[in-house]
Amino acid sequence: MRFFPPGQVPRITEHPTDTTVARHDPATLNCKVQGTPTPTIQWYKDGVPLKILPGSHRLFLPAGGLFFLKVVNSRRESDSGVYWCEARNQYGVARSRNATLVVADFW
Repeated sequence: MRFFPPGQVPRITEHPTDTTVARHDPATLNCKVQGTPTPTIQWYKDGVPLKILPGSHRLFLPAGGLFFLKVVNSRRESDSGVYWCEARNQYGVARSRNATLVVADFW
């Protein structure tokens, strides 16, 4: 008889926090999770799943965070918005608190 360790529902151990950053500066939103097996992390902006395209100014960090090489705020695109992360494995889903990212145009 084989023993299979019990699974663990994902749990957010570090939630992203509200952040104000100057345009073109870097920023990081943290999201740390626990769970067995290791949960996958999906980031959302304003309710839409974030997709990171090659060459993007956004990166998913190995520990689960979302890193902005430089935040943008233009007519075409803005990083300002409400973000959250979601951790998922076959035992369940955990959602972080919302974090608002504000891109400030400091003169």
